[in-house]
Amino acid sequence: MLNTYTPATRFSVICGVALLALTGCSAGDASPASGSHTTAPTGAADERPAADAVTIEEAWVKSAEKDEMTAAFGLLKNSSDTDANIVSVTSTASPMMELHETVANESGQMVMREVEGGFVIPANGEFSLEPAGNHIMIMGLPAAVTAGEDITFTLEFADGSTRDFTAIVKDYAGANENYDGGHGEHDAHDDAAEHDAHSGH
Repeated sequence: MLNTYTPATRFSVICGVALLALTGCSAGDASPASGSHTTAPTGAADERPAADAVTIEEAWVKSAEKDEMTAAFGLLKNSSDTDANIVSVTSTASPMMELHETVANESGQMVMREVEGGFVIPANGEFSLEPAGNHIMIMGLPAAVTAGEDITFTLEFADGSTRDFTAIVKDYAGANENYDGGHGEHDAHDDAAEHDAHSGH
């Protein structure tokens, strides 16, 4: 049997091995480095709808008679990294709803008025709705709301998202604020009626 392994053949084998080694190095250099743009970004902005990030705890409504005014309270919590802005609210209790704050007027008297721009719940923060403070105003009740009854509300946020919650009605006698009659018109009530409806609110 003839020996076909010549110097030329040996040279070809060496060149082939060298080429494979170079190719392997090239492939290794193409691998993404640690921390390159292929790594998932951290600290990305929270893009959830505001309604998905906001919850309300201990929600309740002050009991009231037909044609009176009352209010809803509770603790709003925002779990997102951006502020959540509630711009309006609707309810099964009444078609007349407003977002209210309680402030001192020019004479130092505490009065209630509609909030310009709605409620803003800070990022990763809380916003309290309470008697003598911020609250959801329910006006012109078509029927009495009595202790133990559940009332459904829908919050609308600036981004267009909405969130429903249920509040229980409670008997309550508390702070006594006046309504700022100069802010907006409510055809169903004059200032005296509004003041009476808020007694104990």
